[in-house]
Amino acid sequence: MKALLGRVARSLGDVAFPPVCVSCAGLVETGEYKHVCAKCVEKLVFVEAPACTICGHPFFGELAGERMCPHCEGLAPAFREGRTCVLFKGPARELVHELKYHRGFYALADIEATIRHSPRVLELVRDAVLVPVPLHPRKERERGYNQTLLMAECFARAAGGSTRIEPLLKRSLDTLSQTTFDRRARRTNLKNAFALTRAAVINPVSHYVLIDDVFTTGSTLNSCAGVLRRAGCVNLDVVTFGHG
Repeated sequence: MKALLGRVARSLGDVAFPPVCVSCAGLVETGEYKHVCAKCVEKLVFVEAPACTICGHPFFGELAGERMCPHCEGLAPAFREGRTCVLFKGPARELVHELKYHRGFYALADIEATIRHSPRVLELVRDAVLVPVPLHPRKERERGYNQTLLMAECFARAAGGSTRIEPLLKRSLDTLSQTTFDRRARRTNLKNAFALTRAAVINPVSHYVLIDDVFTTGSTLNSCAGVLRRAGCVNLDVVTFGHG
C-alpha cells in the first residue's frame, strides 16, 4: 500500500511539475527515460564492438590488424579488460553531473536504464563482485554520498544473477582534484592514494570488477586495480558508465 501511494504521489507530481530533460530542458514524455527526452535519448552513443580492450573506447569503422588506442596509451593496466556503456557527452554527461554535483538522485533511474541497454557491459559485470572506486572520507562527508557506489548498485540490479557489491577499497590520501591535470600529473597525484579497507577479504577465485563513473585517462582505476592486484585479486576487470 505504501509503495502504491508513493507511485501515485510521484505521478501527481509529474502532472503538476512535468519532468524536463537534463540535456535540453525540454519536456519529457512518458517512456523508459524519465529525465531525458526522446530526441536526446537518440544522442546517447552506446559503445559496441570493436572497442579498445583496455579502456573500452570504440574503434569506429573498419579495423585492420592491431590498433593503438590513444585514450589509454602508456597506461600499463593492472587489470585485464575495461568496458564502458556510453561516450561521456550530451545527456550521458548531464546525468552523471546531476548525480555527482547537484544531488540529483533522480538521475539514477535513467543511468540504470542506459546500463540495461549495454549488453557487453552487463556480460562482464554479471555474477561478479563489484568494487566501487571510493571517495576520501572528507569529500564523502561534504557530498553526503559516494556517487560511484550508487552507480554500482545500478549495475548490480541491471546485471542480476549473483552480482554483488563489496567496498574493498578506501581512499587514504585526500588528493587534489584530477580535473585540471594531464596524464602524467594524474598518475603522480594518485600515488599511494588508495588502500584496502581493514575488513577486506580477497578471494583469488572470484571475479572482481572495479566500477567508476567515467574513464578519462584510467589513472584512478589503474591505481585502484594495483592495490587489488597486489592483494591477490587475479581475475580483475573495470567498467565505467561513460568514457571521455
